Amino acid sequence: MPEATKPRRFTNIHVLQIIRYRLPAAGMISILHRISGALMFLLLPFILYLFDKSITSEISFAFLQGYVGHPLVKLAILGVAWAYLHHFCAGIRHLVMDMHIGLSKEGAAKSARTVFAVSLPLTALVALKLFGAL
Repeated sequence: MPEATKPRRFTNIHVLQIIRYRLPAAGMISILHRISGALMFLLLPFILYLFDKSITSEISFAFLQGYVGHPLVKLAILGVAWAYLHHFCAGIRHLVMDMHIGLSKEGAAKSARTVFAVSLPLTALVALKLFGAL
């Protein structure tokens, strides 16, 4: 059977093939949108608890402020900030796509690159502010 007329066969990839699989930018944005949403959802009770403790008194605020100075805590805060900023930008992308704008392969790739081009510099600005460069 000639190669041109041979029907294309779609199969699922094996778990061990995930590392080598190259997703398009739109697929990567979609997966990161889900990951960032799940991260924020799972951390929400902890964040609300810390917020509640920080507004209880000046002493508890000062106590928690001491923890925020630690570099690992700053990295965790930066991770949550990235999750929020990425989820926000990707959410706007999905809202625009719900209006049937940018649904073509090229349009989806362009909007995915735009999400990266907006969310990553915003996260870098948060990092500069968080680590005292601004």
